[in-house]
Amino acid sequence: MTDALKVGPGTRINLHFRLSLDDGKEVDSTFDKGPASFVYGDGSLLPGVERKLLGLSAGEKGSFEIEPEDAFGQPNPSNVQQFARGEFGLDVPLEPGLVLSFADAKQQELPGVVSKVEGEWVTIDFNHPLAGRTLVFDVEIIAVMAEGAST
Repeated sequence: MTDALKVGPGTRINLHFRLSLDDGKEVDSTFDKGPASFVYGDGSLLPGVERKLLGLSAGEKGSFEIEPEDAFGQPNPSNVQQFARGEFGLDVPLEPGLVLSFADAKQQELPGVVSKVEGEWVTIDFNHPLAGRTLVFDVEIIAVMAEGAST
């Protein structure tokens, strides 16, 4: 009898997960749908989340607290910028919480959230919405296979 394969480099993992804020608000979950599948180290999961899975085997469950530094980082004040109201179309209903799409220097899509509208100025926050938040990652490992093995 061989030892069960454990999560680590060179493995494909099928799992159910729930990502919640530390106040319990659910951000994402696969428990009510099909499981997620990824190859360890392929970038599908944040490295800080992936490390929490190291050494787990099929059938194991866990609940892990993920600090901001291992998730989406701390908010960066330089990612909050002001724009003149006139830079937006008159048909854009500028109000806090509105997500707008911008283009970065490489013409890649960059979402920004309206955080404040004061007079002729609009403040846009380009930080990830989960920056600065401690997350809770609940996981159930369904299968661990050698990378390249069929599911």
